[in-house]
Amino acid sequence: MVAKKFTMLGLALAMTAALAGCSSGGKSAGNSASPAASPSGSSPSASASGETAKEDLTPVTFTYFNANAQIPDIDSNKTEIGKKLEEQTGVNFKLQFPVGDVNTKIGTMIASGDYPDVLAPDTAIDKVLDAKGFIPLNDLIDQYGPNVKRVYEPYFNQMKAADGNIYFLPFSPVVGEYISNPTIDQGAFFIQRRVLKEFGYPKIKTLDEYFDLIKKYYDAHKGDNLTGFTSLTYDWRTMGIFNPPMHLAGYPNDGDVIVDMQTHEANVYADDDYTKRWLKKLNEINSEGLYDQSSFVNNYDQYLAKISSGNVLGFFDYGWEVDQALQNIKKTGNDDLDYMPLPIVFDDSVTDQYLDPPSFIDNRGVGITTSAKDPVRIMKFFDNMLKEENQVMIQWGFKGETYEVDDKGRFYRTQEQIDKLKDNATQQSIGFSYFNYSWPMYGQGSTLSDGNSFNAGRQPEVAQASFTEGDKLILDKYGVKTFSELFAKPEDRPWYPAWSISIEQGSPAQIFQQKSKDVKLKYFPKLVLSKPDQFESLWNEYLKEFGKLDVKGFENTLTQLIKNKIAKVTGSSN
Repeated sequence: MVAKKFTMLGLALAMTAALAGCSSGGKSAGNSASPAASPSGSSPSASASGETAKEDLTPVTFTYFNANAQIPDIDSNKTEIGKKLEEQTGVNFKLQFPVGDVNTKIGTMIASGDYPDVLAPDTAIDKVLDAKGFIPLNDLIDQYGPNVKRVYEPYFNQMKAADGNIYFLPFSPVVGEYISNPTIDQGAFFIQRRVLKEFGYPKIKTLDEYFDLIKKYYDAHKGDNLTGFTSLTYDWRTMGIFNPPMHLAGYPNDGDVIVDMQTHEANVYADDDYTKRWLKKLNEINSEGLYDQSSFVNNYDQYLAKISSGNVLGFFDYGWEVDQALQNIKKTGNDDLDYMPLPIVFDDSVTDQYLDPPSFIDNRGVGITTSAKDPVRIMKFFDNMLKEENQVMIQWGFKGETYEVDDKGRFYRTQEQIDKLKDNATQQSIGFSYFNYSWPMYGQGSTLSDGNSFNAGRQPEVAQASFTEGDKLILDKYGVKTFSELFAKPEDRPWYPAWSISIEQGSPAQIFQQKSKDVKLKYFPKLVLSKPDQFESLWNEYLKEFGKLDVKGFENTLTQLIKNKIAKVTGSSN
């Protein structure tokens, strides 16, 4: 039986950056196995008799539904990258993306048993696994996937389902040395640069300092139609109001729980003083007219539009989730309206842990479905993609067109190339929008065999050149060269992130997740928008309701799953 698994703890994504590099891979202890093949992966396929088999380049078109992005459907060979891959393999894909609710679309596939050849179902992956919609990949990898082995074999132990089979390929295996992102694609408290500018670029660390500065600016600019602080609670995108307590307390994004570094015990923080302190602060700023009361009714597009307007002074979110709005702000050319990410914590004594430690996200990926017409050709295509030269093409593009190489072999982009790639149409025509995520791939923190960064945005030369004059100015004001330098270095957490750990569908732990989300969505708006003198009684009411759930049972389950993952990652169990 396939394990019924892969629900999200706390609805926190490590997706990756969709979206602009959000899903970062990582290397943990025990994951440094030697590559199974050379980076070029050029070994030809062999027949059972040991003779070299001629590759089949007969043109074929497969279907691929990708639930991770919302971009126009296209034949992959209509892009530069897709055309090159077709020349190498004979394979074209009809790339299809969701319109409307992803779960409804995936549910229709499951009910009919009619799937695309290849499927990346995002948050609905547990439903596909439960319905046995994916075929096992083990034999295909053994026979046709030398590069798949090279990239993924160190992680096979984490990728196998309870029956020992691998059903999909995640997007986060680190190859080579890990490189942190010089920009912030994960969590932070964002504040508009004009606020910092007006008060001489003060160094602020605590939540009180953050909101005091926003209030000071807001009060000085009455009548400017400003919003002090906004949040989002739409669909699964609830991280902006659910997750801050753990970050403010000095923990990284483990979803519904914070994990003790020594005992590895999981603690649900939704019912503790961290969450109470956070919500009480929101209640306070709401009473002062600083909080956006439409936060609890806005959909995702409305939220992005509000931030893009330039009228919001601050918000908490993950860089990958608001990247579209941040890019819209940059296009205005008004640096004052741009945002600065800050590692805000409750107290001066707290060391922030916003930056993700190296990790392997094993609850998202791409699989070959039971409807696939030719799984062998698809696996061969995947394997070809994982040749290092093709990984370079998929992430960097084409030498002389989208990147250059200096006399030391370092990849870089000219300012003209950087500017050209800001255009969505250009990104789509080259194929970056379609190929640089949601396929078998190196994790975003990987390095190539020559030492260059796999991800162009993490290459120091590109990051520095990509910064606007406003970026450089504010970085200089704070005495750093990259935004991530303002944040503390992450501590190693071999289980990280807890939100990616498999939980059986329909189990008490999974039911707790859903019910706890429902309780939070019922009470958080009341707690934030109530009169200050009502907060304590509402908090007690919330605790009583939350206490009806099996919190301790969930914590015990997560603690055991975390310890199991640590054992897998460190190689202390099979």
